Amino acid sequence: MTNNLPVSRGEGTAADESEDGMHLDIYGTLVAASLVLLLGQQLLARVAFLRHYSVPEPVVGGLLVALGIWCLNSMSGIEVRFDNTLGTPMMLAFFACIGLNADIATLRRGGRPMFRFLLVVVGFLMAQNLMGILLAVVQGQSALLGLLAGSITLSGGHGTGLAWSKIFAEKYGMSSASEIAMASATFGLVLGGLLGGPVARLLMARLPANAPCQTDADAPGQFENPAAVRLITAPALIETLALIAICLLGGQSIARTLTGSWLELPSFVCVLFVGVLLRNGLSFLGWYAVFERAVSVLGNVSLALFLAMALMSLRLWELASLALPMFGILLGQVALMALYAIFVTFRVMGRNYDAAVIAAGHCGFGLGATPTAIANMQAVTERFGSSRLGFLIVPIVGAFFIDLANAMVIKLFMLLPIA
Repeated sequence: MTNNLPVSRGEGTAADESEDGMHLDIYGTLVAASLVLLLGQQLLARVAFLRHYSVPEPVVGGLLVALGIWCLNSMSGIEVRFDNTLGTPMMLAFFACIGLNADIATLRRGGRPMFRFLLVVVGFLMAQNLMGILLAVVQGQSALLGLLAGSITLSGGHGTGLAWSKIFAEKYGMSSASEIAMASATFGLVLGGLLGGPVARLLMARLPANAPCQTDADAPGQFENPAAVRLITAPALIETLALIAICLLGGQSIARTLTGSWLELPSFVCVLFVGVLLRNGLSFLGWYAVFERAVSVLGNVSLALFLAMALMSLRLWELASLALPMFGILLGQVALMALYAIFVTFRVMGRNYDAAVIAAGHCGFGLGATPTAIANMQAVTERFGSSRLGFLIVPIVGAFFIDLANAMVIKLFMLLPIA
């Protein structure tokens, strides 16, 4: 999931002025992303409302900066553009860390809950597309518009949206499909980060007063509490960086090999898969044991920077230009996600603290992306305690199985006479 902003390449100053705006190069973008995270951190420390509803730091800071850029663009016509060179590597590094943390023995223990959650997710993909088509038809629009504003862009993200929009434009003559797809995916990314915390808070209020929040008293795992102190060494950090680099290289190579075939998968899925093989292969052979604390630090840094870059780069004025029927469909999808997380995800996953954390994560990738889901869960667990089950099954389902399931669901709906 990468943004589609023009990029500024090459050496030069951190910010270059031009007739149409200001362009930040890779260094300026990195500084801006770091400041976004610090801004979000300070706002959460000072605004009780944000803490109460567990809004993630990157979402708070990134959305505020995006709003500021929108105002600047509206009043003066100046457009601030960021270099997205680091965005994709940060995202891929995050998924590499998920793979490197995926111990087969641990995943086997979470098998039954993971299968239940996968069924929940597939059910929502179906409901999401039905909702989109229904709202489009009710408003006198093409059912294809509803499908494009369904699981294609919301659960699928920018990449899936862009791929299918080309098919809609070429096969069905939907000339504005690309713009609709990008705006819908952006809308979902924003709302996915904002919805998870309030939903989790509502579900927490339904738990018994004596219900345990912290489900594991040991030290936090990989992603539960990014602010926790983890003792690591420089050699361990270098070794982990080498493993992440191997995951990125191997995953990208596999993705390129599969391009155009029926097995084609997004790059981040291939990177995650290589991470799983690398971690468990090295452990099985007895050659190396992955140092999870170093994976934790690098994974959380990659996640935070990726989300900050993605959110501060949002072109919110594109959302404002959406036609009224499109807004109606997207707002209906947000309502559906909230209701589904509360009445289906939470109940099926056990009606306990873990289920509340999983529901917050489902809001993240059901409308936005897996990194948003992790950020949603982190915001909850930082305040209320760890959830090993949530951080075991949501990253794997949201990063790997969701794309496979979504592809099959989309193709199923494309067989219907909706054009």
